[in-house]
Amino acid sequence: MKNSVIFGNAGAEGASRDGWFAGHFITPEDDPRSTSALELKWGIHKAGECRTQWAVNAKATTLSILVKGRFCLQFPDREILLSNEGDYALWLPGVPHYWQAEEDSTIVTVRWPSKSGDSAGITG
Repeated sequence: MKNSVIFGNAGAEGASRDGWFAGHFITPEDDPRSTSALELKWGIHKAGECRTQWAVNAKATTLSILVKGRFCLQFPDREILLSNEGDYALWLPGVPHYWQAEEDSTIVTVRWPSKSGDSAGITG
């Protein structure tokens, strides 16, 4: 029988997957966190940590919410600074991005749907 209520620690459970703790990649499949509906990430980023190359999701929409810190997201046509708790950015499939933590930051990211191979780096 599938558990109807579970609890845990997002940071600990996502530690081996860069913070991702729910999505299609969770096994076994009867675990309630195993789902193709969405992916969840608890991201802890030290000041100065960054992704320096463009990344894009072909099919997933992404929402990143600042829990604490100061976090900059770069898109082709704009830069968005998340500086107040609760600030967020939402972007559609096909929109490239990269980021930098300007201060020690905690970010919750939701991506939907959860599809294997959907996230890719872009060169050039």
